[in-house]
Amino acid sequence: MAYSKKQRQQMLTDIVQNEPFLTDEELAERFQVSVQTVRLDRLALGIPEVRERIKAVAKMQRANVRTLDATEVIGEIIDLEFNTYGISILDVGTEHVFAKTKMMRGHHLFAQANSLAIALMDTDVAVTATADVRFLRPVLQGERLVCKAVVESGKRDRIQVRVITKAGDDVVFEGTFLVVRLRKWEEGTNHEVGS
Repeated sequence: MAYSKKQRQQMLTDIVQNEPFLTDEELAERFQVSVQTVRLDRLALGIPEVRERIKAVAKMQRANVRTLDATEVIGEIIDLEFNTYGISILDVGTEHVFAKTKMMRGHHLFAQANSLAIALMDTDVAVTATADVRFLRPVLQGERLVCKAVVESGKRDRIQVRVITKAGDDVVFEGTFLVVRLRKWEEGTNHEVGS
């Protein structure tokens, strides 16, 4: 269906407000117009590009994270409800891949999932006690990873978190993390390991 410019721009505003992470390509497909048309509409309406929209949402969510410093979260947390669920996005860049193959280094994929699992705990100090993970397919430079973490069970001092990371429609990583609260470090008492 073809929309007038005014209709399209109003719909674009509404859609981006409800789904801020849609790319220009995805918006163009929805409206059945060119990517250039979407970009011109965005510029006319003052709507930033998707990377800027992600950063804005992530900045708000980052302030909510208690267990990690903002620089320690791998990816951009875009949704977070303590002890319930969280979502982060990571655009795979040259710093995440092997130079020869352009395949993502596994520790970055693990780190996105692990930092999101830790961020879910509503406490000041938490660590991963155990992790059972599977890497399901290689991730390539340029792909966008959407990592979703859900608390499956737990109490105040320990939670079990199920994490699934997708690139597009493909599940590329899955894992179960046991995250535990460290009261000794919160209270400022003995910081020796094993105490």
